[in-house]
Amino acid sequence: MNDSIWRGVLPAITTPFGVDGGVDHAFLARHAAHLVEYRCAGVIALGSLGEGATLTADEKRAVLSTLVRAVGARVPVVAAVSALSTPEAVALAREAASLGCRGLMVLPPYVYTSDWREMKAHVAAVIAATPLSCMLYNNPIAYRTDFVPAQIAELASEHANLRAVKESSGDARRITAIRALVGDRLDVLVGMDDCVVEGVAAGAVGWVAGLANALPDESVTLFRHAMACDRDRTEALYRWFLPLLRLDTVPKFVQLIKLVQAEVGLGSARVRPPRLELIGDELAAAQAIIRQALAAR
Repeated sequence: MNDSIWRGVLPAITTPFGVDGGVDHAFLARHAAHLVEYRCAGVIALGSLGEGATLTADEKRAVLSTLVRAVGARVPVVAAVSALSTPEAVALAREAASLGCRGLMVLPPYVYTSDWREMKAHVAAVIAATPLSCMLYNNPIAYRTDFVPAQIAELASEHANLRAVKESSGDARRITAIRALVGDRLDVLVGMDDCVVEGVAAGAVGWVAGLANALPDESVTLFRHAMACDRDRTEALYRWFLPLLRLDTVPKFVQLIKLVQAEVGLGSARVRPPRLELIGDELAAAQAIIRQALAAR
């Protein structure tokens, strides 16, 4: 039977920053606990939404430690693992295991992308570095590496602890294709917020969610309606939610999701450079979308 840690709504948790630019660990702990109270199945830290590429190695360790202490006894804490080099990624994977994380989200390397031989060697080294349950992250739009279904099946045949794939190609047919090759051997999770209903219909059993940071109740409710094939309730909630969910799929998704958090009182809009907070017309346009949706909440 497959691992259950990859099922349900797993927020890709944002990293909160204080006015001094450092990580706000007190808020991070409270925020994680809040997400769990709203039935989120776990938290995934240090990913793109978590601004992992801007965090130092010490900051990454500290974030994982805070989350394990805050919610690790209740739900799985998953560490996103990506780095410029394979040895650095392997070291982070082992550190996450030693800190008490229960799973790894394995990404291709930052910056460098190449052919299947090299990308397979990289992710295979991370998967093999610990006995932790692993989820491969496929996001060809952001990372320029596309793990196609046949390659995912090859990895699954060689690594028993590869238990899931986060599919963020934007093509729900990929979910069907993966399941056709591996059946229930891997859990497939939706990785793009505005594809969650389509993904579940294609066979996904989990959602790595961005807007759940600001709207965990609505996110979990939408996912559960979709999994229950409750068409009327799913369509009604999805129709309302989509303008916000689409904020997850544009270049400034970090700023936008943190802005939604600020609007609902679940965080601040602070981001770490090179990202900058939205200003001017861009800010006004985003606030209009957010506030119109919240007014009809």
